[in-house]
Amino acid sequence: MKKLNLLLLFVLACFCVQAENGYDLWLRYLPVSNPVLLQQYKQQLVSPVVLGSSSTVSVIRTELASALKGLTGNAYTVSSSLTSTNTLIIGKADASKILSPLVTKEELKQLGEEGFILKAKPGKTIITGNTDVAVLYGLFHYLRLMQSNQPITNLNIISVPKLKLRMLNHWDNMNRTVERGYAGFSIWDWHRLPGFIDQRYIDYARANASIGINAVTLTNVNANALILTPAYLEKVKALADVFRPYGIKVFLTARFSAPIELARLKTADPLNEDVKAWWNNKANEIYSYIPDFGGFLVKANSEGQPGPQDYKRTHAEGANMLANAVAPHKGIVIWRAFVYAAENPVDRHKQAYDDFVPLDGKFNDNVMVQVKNGAIDFMPREPFHPLFGAMPKTPLMMEFQVTQEYLGQATNWVFLAPLFKEVLDADTYAKGKNSTVAKVIDGSLDNHALNGMTGVANIGTDINWCGHPMAQANWYALGRLAWNYNLSSDAIAEEWLRMTYSNDAAFVQSTKQIMLRSREIMVDYMNPIGLHHIMATGHHYGPGPWVSNLNRPEWNPVYYHKADSIGIGFNRTSTGSKAIEQYFPEVRKQWENIATCDEKYLLWFHHASWNHTMKSGRSLWNELCYKYNTGVDSVKWMQREWQKQQTKVDAQRFKEVSMLLNVQLEEAKWWRNACLLYFQTFSKQPIPSNYEQPDKTLDYYKSLRFPFAPGN
Repeated sequence: MKKLNLLLLFVLACFCVQAENGYDLWLRYLPVSNPVLLQQYKQQLVSPVVLGSSSTVSVIRTELASALKGLTGNAYTVSSSLTSTNTLIIGKADASKILSPLVTKEELKQLGEEGFILKAKPGKTIITGNTDVAVLYGLFHYLRLMQSNQPITNLNIISVPKLKLRMLNHWDNMNRTVERGYAGFSIWDWHRLPGFIDQRYIDYARANASIGINAVTLTNVNANALILTPAYLEKVKALADVFRPYGIKVFLTARFSAPIELARLKTADPLNEDVKAWWNNKANEIYSYIPDFGGFLVKANSEGQPGPQDYKRTHAEGANMLANAVAPHKGIVIWRAFVYAAENPVDRHKQAYDDFVPLDGKFNDNVMVQVKNGAIDFMPREPFHPLFGAMPKTPLMMEFQVTQEYLGQATNWVFLAPLFKEVLDADTYAKGKNSTVAKVIDGSLDNHALNGMTGVANIGTDINWCGHPMAQANWYALGRLAWNYNLSSDAIAEEWLRMTYSNDAAFVQSTKQIMLRSREIMVDYMNPIGLHHIMATGHHYGPGPWVSNLNRPEWNPVYYHKADSIGIGFNRTSTGSKAIEQYFPEVRKQWENIATCDEKYLLWFHHASWNHTMKSGRSLWNELCYKYNTGVDSVKWMQREWQKQQTKVDAQRFKEVSMLLNVQLEEAKWWRNACLLYFQTFSKQPIPSNYEQPDKTLDYYKSLRFPFAPGN
């Protein structure tokens, strides 16, 4: 019996070693299992040296030693002095006379402050750049190659980020709740800062640096002025000190009414001299704590937030007042374009364009206008925002949502790189063909020095950071595309899978297909054919196309689908709201004719008859039935494909994903049944008998309530 117990303990111990909880993200550094490849790696890694003495160099040295021990099984001593035996040399190009001859002045000039060079020749591999942070990025690229079992011989890589500001926006509140957060509480433990530095802050910084993210906004855009007080600035400073060696700058959200709330001024009018002086002094105070503070992110005059329009001033006047305050410190202001007003009866799709296009050229040089990828609100699919290409005198920053507010939250497996790419690759035709959204935001189309991309973070205190084990891929994709938007969704998925799960070729190929199809599958069972914003209100969990009782019309799903006895969809053509006229003519041609409109956006731009003939030959009603059922069937396919991977991934994460796919299937059925039953009350047509019929009534679905849904 004693021997049996010992055996069971041994087996259990082995299982625990192999179990994974996802905390390590894509930085697991597991042993290379291919013996031939492992031997090649070891031959390239004799006596590695890291040159320099900065805090970033210390990070490089620690990361390298940890990674090489994990990947090769050897404990390497990382030298700080060059010898003739070094085969891996890491450091700034000016750190050694040996490094300088290996790269040309022309190569270094094109790198800027963040680009890096990887070169491998017989006997020597160098990782270099013009700054220590650039070298850190180069190291993470090198380790990515090893983690994904790629060759590291004959390297000749020059990599320069496409965008200067590559950011995460945290919608974290001061009480540690997270608006639209589905992975636990905020990771910022304000109560124990500044004295207690959680290891999670360091690991967060490592993860961001590994994918090139160089800025973070710590606080919710629905801002709290408390963050600007000295007691909290001390805490922000502590985080900034942790992030600095990893090349990450801290930004804060500025509540426009802070002068009233903190200093008891009678106004927050941006043209008032006392208000200007208060913000100037506040900026000086912040920079005294954090010399490399990035600046402010501002949500103003939107969804009840205070702003310059409260004083009959423009967004430009409000932004410029703050921009003047941070300009002496080389700070910037990021002003969100997500604005719509309850008292404005104009189609919500049009309001940001109407507000901001007249202000083009009126913003200070250190202001960027941050524009959501679409004009409504992070929908599963929507056409690119018409502001892209319409403000040539103003740098526009892309805002994506990484957290899955409208995309299944933390229960649905949805890989967002295809959504990001769909928007970035879209052609605005602002200056003729190939005037892509990517070229607008990188500044190349209109010669802007400021440029950037941000994502609303999906990060919380859950052990795996992101709630759903597969949601980590969306954080990863945001960083990789912000560095290089030319990367394909396929390549990003493969990188992430190899580093986060397994290098097994069959596993990678099969699971990659799930990832690449997952967003389209979700669109099918949630918002097919251009339907949008038909989620339940408030928490946005599950379907609610029937909701019509909220005070603001644009918060009601019925505002967006406009179903009636004739048909369904929002007419935004010249005979409707005319929102389509905000796009350039070549873009309008894709969508304005109902007979030729890309069917992905049909109900976004047209109110179509229930009997409208689709390209499939089916009527619109039957196409809706087909799409919703195809979405459900495709989740079943995801389940089958995932079950095949059981022997290729750790048991813990396999089980977690399996359980969540079961949840996803039930939610897909819920969406299908609730939406078809509701829309059927208008179409008056049967759900074809070859499809699974709803097993509950419409009244049942309408009765569901979720008062404690997360993220609200």
